[in-house]
Amino acid sequence: MLSRRRANKSHREPTIALINVVFLMLVFFMVAGSLAPSLDPAVRLVEASELEASPPPDALVIRADGSLSFRGAELTSPEAYVRIVWEEQENFVARLVPDRALPAAQLLRVAKELRVLGASRISLLSERNMP
Repeated sequence: MLSRRRANKSHREPTIALINVVFLMLVFFMVAGSLAPSLDPAVRLVEASELEASPPPDALVIRADGSLSFRGAELTSPEAYVRIVWEEQENFVARLVPDRALPAAQLLRVAKELRVLGASRISLLSERNMP
């Protein structure tokens, strides 16, 4: 019986030793390396949450009700946007700034129409929220 217990003990895998090695490596890399240098505590970053955002000058703005504007002027259709932009650049990229409340189906309708009218690519511009 004594020999059977020894045989069972010798077949166990040394997982505790492996866990210890992995833990020590983790601690070493946390102490030795840093992902980014620390920011100088005397520097105060600019807060942009109170700034009023405006779309880029070459973007077509689509409001929640589906109305279009470009460079502050009201447009009647995506075709009017294409006529203006086509004069400035041959293979134009349509840049759209959709309202948050605009239905997705309406956005897709405008995007498809721009592709049919000759837009080589369509870019959607959005707001990036930073904490």
